[in-house]
Amino acid sequence: MSTELIKVTINEQDFEVEKGARLIDVCREKGFGIPSFCYYHDLALQASCRMCLVRIDKMPKLQTSCTISCTDGMVVTTQSEEVEKAQRAMGEFLLANHPLDCPVCDRGGECELQEVIFDWGDVEQRFSEKKDAQPEKYLSPIVANDPQRCILCKRCTRVCDEWMGEDAIEAGNRGANTVIGTYGGWLNCSQCGNCIEVCPTGTLLDGVYRHETRPWELDQTVSTDVYGSDGMQLSIGSRGGTIHRIVARDRYVNGLNGEFLDVKARFAHGFVDHPDRIKTPMIRYSKGGKLIPATWDQAVKFTAEKFKAAGKSVGVIASPRLTNESVFTLKRFAAEAVGTDNFAVSEDSSLDSVFANLSVELCTHREIRHAKAIVLIGGEPEEEQSFTAKQIRQAVRNGGAKFICVNDTPINLSRRATQFVHVRRGTADGFALALADASADALVAGKLGIDAGEIAAVRQAINDAQGDVIFMIGNELSADAQAAIAGTAAKFAGEGRRVLLHPLAKYNNSVGANDMMPARKAVRDVISGSKALLIGGSLQSTDGLAGKDFVAVQELFLTETTEFADVVFPAASFAEVDGTFTNNAGNVQRVRKAIEPLHRSKPDWVIASLIAREMGVDFGYDFSASQVFKSIAESVPAYEGLRYPALKDESDPARARYSVTGSADVSGSVAALRSAVESMSDEADKNMETPRVGHKLHRLTTMTSKTEQFHLLAHGNPKPGNLLVSPLVQFALDGKPLDENLAESAAVGAADRALIGK
Repeated sequence: MSTELIKVTINEQDFEVEKGARLIDVCREKGFGIPSFCYYHDLALQASCRMCLVRIDKMPKLQTSCTISCTDGMVVTTQSEEVEKAQRAMGEFLLANHPLDCPVCDRGGECELQEVIFDWGDVEQRFSEKKDAQPEKYLSPIVANDPQRCILCKRCTRVCDEWMGEDAIEAGNRGANTVIGTYGGWLNCSQCGNCIEVCPTGTLLDGVYRHETRPWELDQTVSTDVYGSDGMQLSIGSRGGTIHRIVARDRYVNGLNGEFLDVKARFAHGFVDHPDRIKTPMIRYSKGGKLIPATWDQAVKFTAEKFKAAGKSVGVIASPRLTNESVFTLKRFAAEAVGTDNFAVSEDSSLDSVFANLSVELCTHREIRHAKAIVLIGGEPEEEQSFTAKQIRQAVRNGGAKFICVNDTPINLSRRATQFVHVRRGTADGFALALADASADALVAGKLGIDAGEIAAVRQAINDAQGDVIFMIGNELSADAQAAIAGTAAKFAGEGRRVLLHPLAKYNNSVGANDMMPARKAVRDVISGSKALLIGGSLQSTDGLAGKDFVAVQELFLTETTEFADVVFPAASFAEVDGTFTNNAGNVQRVRKAIEPLHRSKPDWVIASLIAREMGVDFGYDFSASQVFKSIAESVPAYEGLRYPALKDESDPARARYSVTGSADVSGSVAALRSAVESMSDEADKNMETPRVGHKLHRLTTMTSKTEQFHLLAHGNPKPGNLLVSPLVQFALDGKPLDENLAESAAVGAADRALIGK
């Protein structure tokens, strides 16, 4: 779209707009509401609902505004008797066979069809037609379907294709008999639930939230995803201290991800109020003994005494899932309460080498969507950074971007690649050497099992791009490989070509934890060099904990780490705290308290502060999260000047300001990388097997395992015999049938109702 401004007249008002802008978007931006069902910004046009009709001068009939691009001098009328009559007629057609079951529909109160019809006040019913009457059924453990409510806008099918690239849901049959369905009647996909999100009616339903409450009864709290590093914005729907659902619906939040969420962000919130939550502090008075419930005063005093006795031999470890405020406070605890630099982040990958050698800036997710070339080296974003993967797919499909995928596994995203460079197992590091040093092409090609021409083709695609070129760095790459890419990316910039970086951080606050704990040590070094430990969250590995004099753990649940704990503090979940996360684009995003901390839990930064105060050190926070962030802004250069009020606008997120050198000296890393490549085996084979969709998204973790439906997804997503009955009724959590005699049904019809309860 051009940046040239043109004049457009809408309802007798003149506006200057960008040439080629979509008319429906322009009208809405200028305050003229236009109803639509099939139109969805940034999706391929459908133009089937005929609701967005407008009158355009010099055109013989009403036009669909979703298909019209603005031209200079265009005169548009969006509100007139003629336009309203046509729109009312379309509403009448939709209601002719649509069930009027709003009082029992989960979408009641936020249904777009309901809202449009209500806006008009009344719609004529000049003819009658038999109402659709089909049974409600399940399409997966977490997606329910009421097909009779469908108005065939086909948003769900386009989202499944364009956003997810899965084509798991599609329209079948023709004419009045058209239905939205799935192959084989069952959804075998990533279960993102975006089809539910964009559905304008109650056709596709959240199987986790279904029939729990009404949307107008929920308090909506805008927050940030606790699972992925993309920092997807979401709205937590709570009532009476209970989390009922999570959505990204834009009526509640206008975040960087629009209405996109993945399966974990949307559905895996069962851990927040799960009965297994640690409810009170617990003390293990003797090694090998039991954890005994205690008061907060007892637990804090007991812990402070043990840490005082250990002197400076205390180590502090923070989880990358904690808020910036908590990680920062744990570091302050180590430095000020203990007087040690023995602190670490419990992550099996590090971003140090990326941020220490930035030669170009980090990209935003919007820049990924509109990039002209994307080079993905390692990683599997469709499973670990799902919004990044969605932006890649749309950049390729809708924007025509060149996508180069370098990986030792034919990941699902490689099917969308313009060029897939399939390297030998464990050799993706070598491609970083080729980018950093063109003289190493022959060496790299031989070790990676590829043709040198493939490397030249990648380099040519980058040099031919006009616009943004983005290098994506997989979190499994070595520190030297990450440094080589980050430090030499600037050399690929040229006239009309900008180069940006996108580190594929592994956890929701990996970037923030990296910022909050500079000069941190490796976890194994902290454990081996300490007699006592304070651990916020749980560790990736508990090796070395068994011989410690004293271990205190702040956690939501009893885990392998708490088995070695002498004191366990109940920590509050992300839905119960105020704070911030920093995503992989450097956005500093608010985490807001939706409900009061359950049981006797407290935020992690409060726990560390209480222990420090008992040891004689007061951080001066006065139990205010905003005070903690003020300390961060005064201590961490990249966050200088930021305050909570500056972070309130999710549509325009504040960003950390990282130092960009422009020409980082990474010669040492490149030399080390060359040595590592030279030592690679020439006999390694290539992995030819494409991983199943969801093999990481659906895996059971401490948090996801607390949502029952995830157990079925993790155990192969078995198709039930009766699609009218919840899969949780038909299967045990390990995926085994509870009733082997239950009849299988290939299709669902009225006769299946007889099977309910049998």
